[in-house]
Amino acid sequence: MPKYLLHAKYSPEGARGLMKDGGTKRKRAAEELVASVGGKLEAFYFAFGDEDAYVIIDAPDNGTVAAASLAVSATGLVGTKTTVLLTPEEMDQVSKKSPKYSPPGK
Repeated sequence: MPKYLLHAKYSPEGARGLMKDGGTKRKRAAEELVASVGGKLEAFYFAFGDEDAYVIIDAPDNGTVAAASLAVSATGLVGTKTTVLLTPEEMDQVSKKSPKYSPPGK
């Protein structure tokens, strides 16, 4: 099953909710969301910096992740960004492809 890295950034109101509920409740909410679309939460970490949380999930496909991300973002309390993760074996397959590309100005 494909893996995805979700970057989450809380709005000020979302951060107040996090302070009220605590971190484990947010992790459970993420687990329930991911399970509801047929995926599995692998890791959930809070962080400092540009993002407030990083979540690694397994999900059936890009559309499934987009639907979950849209549900979260629609609340206005958390903004998300998604990074598709590739395994070393997938990179082995990619490196064997020969796409044709003309760079700008060439």
